[in-house]
Amino acid sequence: MNSNLRLIKYRFAALISFFIFFFLPVSVPAVAPNNIFGIHLAQPHNDEIDKAAELVNGKSGKWGYITLVIQENDRDKDKWQNIFNRLREKQLIPIIRLATQPEGENWRRPEVKDADQWVKFLDSLNWVVKDRYIVLFNEPNHGNEWGGEVDEKSFYQVSLAFAKALKEKNKDFFVMLAGFDASAPSWRPGMEDEAVFLRRLAAEDQTLNTIFAYVDGWASHSYPNPGFSGSPYDYGRGTIRTYEWELAFLKSLGVDKELPVFITETGWKRGQRSEESVAEYFREAFEDVWNQDSRVKAATPFILDYQAPPFLDFSWKKYQSSDYYYQYYVVQSLPKVKGEPDQVEKGEIDFSLPKELVAQSKYNLKLTLKNQGQAIWDKNDGYELRIDNDGLKGSVLIGDLKEIKPFEEKTVDFSIKTDGEKEKEAVRFVLAKGGGEVIQSKVWQYRVLPLPSLELKAGVWPFGKAIGDNFEVQIFDIDENVVFKKKGVKMEAGAGQINNIQNVAIGELYRVVVLRPGYLPRQEYHIFESGDNSVKFKPLLPFDSDRDGKLSLKDLLLFLTKLFQPL
Repeated sequence: MNSNLRLIKYRFAALISFFIFFFLPVSVPAVAPNNIFGIHLAQPHNDEIDKAAELVNGKSGKWGYITLVIQENDRDKDKWQNIFNRLREKQLIPIIRLATQPEGENWRRPEVKDADQWVKFLDSLNWVVKDRYIVLFNEPNHGNEWGGEVDEKSFYQVSLAFAKALKEKNKDFFVMLAGFDASAPSWRPGMEDEAVFLRRLAAEDQTLNTIFAYVDGWASHSYPNPGFSGSPYDYGRGTIRTYEWELAFLKSLGVDKELPVFITETGWKRGQRSEESVAEYFREAFEDVWNQDSRVKAATPFILDYQAPPFLDFSWKKYQSSDYYYQYYVVQSLPKVKGEPDQVEKGEIDFSLPKELVAQSKYNLKLTLKNQGQAIWDKNDGYELRIDNDGLKGSVLIGDLKEIKPFEEKTVDFSIKTDGEKEKEAVRFVLAKGGGEVIQSKVWQYRVLPLPSLELKAGVWPFGKAIGDNFEVQIFDIDENVVFKKKGVKMEAGAGQINNIQNVAIGELYRVVVLRPGYLPRQEYHIFESGDNSVKFKPLLPFDSDRDGKLSLKDLLLFLTKLFQPL
C-alpha cells in the first residue's frame, strides 16, 4: 500500500514537472534592439558623416555603426570630440581602430610603452554610447602593418598591454584585437597565414585565455575572396562568413569566451563584378547572412568614399562625383532596426522654487537641466520630465524637452495650479525615458496658504490724493510676466484695497504697477507676505494724454494747453 502511494506521488510530481517545463512561459533576458548596418569612413567630415547616417540608418533605423581610424599623430581631443558629437547627433556608434603612422612603406610598429598615451587620450573623450569600441591596430599578419615584419610575440605583448590598460582605466572600453587578412599566404617576413599566426599567438599564452580575459569581441575582415568577388552564399575561410571559421579556430585553440562579431572590413571590388551585381551581393549579405546571425553585431563594409588607388574600386562614392554607386541606394533602402544602445546617463535637475504658494492660483516656474552624460535629451527619443507625486499630476504641466546635448544647460518651463490650502506638499522631478527613471531631483517642499490682500496708497500730482474707481493694478514677476491684473479698482482719500491676490508666491519679489487713464504709470517693488500687504506709490503724474504709458513732448504740450485754457 505504501509503495503504491509513493508511486502515485512520483507520477503526480513528474506530471506537474512536465507541464511546468513545457507549457509555462520561460523568462528570457531581453536583448536590446541592435542595428547591424554600418560603413567604414576614411575622412569623418560632417558631410561624410551625414551621408553615412542616411545609408546605415535609412528611413526606419537608428544607431548604425561607423568604423573610424585614429592615427597616433592625430590625437586632437577637440577634433575628435567634435566628431563624436556629430555622430551622437546622427545616432551613429563609432568603432575606433587605433593606428600608428607611416614610416616609409610600413606602419610604425606599436610598442608597449605607447599604451599610456593612447589610454589617456581615449579616456578624455565623451563617447557616444556606453560601449567604447576599440580595435587594436590592423592586420598584423601583414608585415607592412607591423613595422615591416610579421611578429606574433610583439603583437601579443602590445595587444595585452593595450587591452589590460584600457580595461583597467574604464570597464566600458570594449576591446577587440586587430582584424586579420584571412586569405594571406605564409610568406615571412612579409605575410603569415592567419591560422599559423594564431597558433603562434597561442604559444605565447597557452590557451589564449590570458589575453582574452581583456578582449570583449572579435573584429573580422570577412572579405569575399578570391579577388574580392566571391558569392555571398559561400561558406568558410575567405568568404563573408570568415568570422565563423575564425571563431571555430579560436575555440580549437582553447578560447572558451563567446565573442560577438564586428565585421569592420568587407566588400566587393568593382571591375570583377558589375555595379548591379555588387549591389545585389550587399543586399543578400546583409539580409540573408549577417542579419540572420545573432553573433554579428555590426558589419561596416570598406569604404564609403576613397578617391584614389589602391582603394578606389572599393569606394561606394563615384570618382570625382557627388553621386554614389547603386549599392549605396540598395543598402540604404533595406529595412533597419531602431537600435537602443546603452548610454551613460548623468546630470542634474536644479531649481530655486518658492516654498509658500497661495490657494486657487497658477504659477509659471522654471527648472534647469544639466546634461553631463552621453545621450541627447529630446522628446522624440522618449525623454520627458515628470513629477513623482501622483496626486498633483493633473495640476502640473511640464514643457517638452528639445535637444539638450551633453554638457549643455537648458531651462525648462513648467506650470502648477493650486486648489485649497495645504500645510505641506512634496514634489520630486524625474527625468525619464521610456518609462524608466534616468535622474531625479531633490525634493521641493512647499505649502499652500490663504490668498493675501493688498492695500494701495497713492496721490496725484501736485498735491491731491487718488480718488476714483478707474484705477488698474498689474503685478509682474521677476521674468516680467503679468501674474495678476485687476481693473476698476476703487481709491478713496488716496487708498484702495484688493482682497484675494492670486498667483503670487509668499517671500518672492514682484513689480506692482498702478495705472489711471491720462496718468503715467507708477510702480514699486514688493515682496509679498502672508496676510495683509501694503504698497505706497509716488504721486501719479497727469502727463499721459495719449494714454500710451510714456511721457512725450506731445503729452506735455497737451497738458499745458489744458492748463492754460480759458475758464
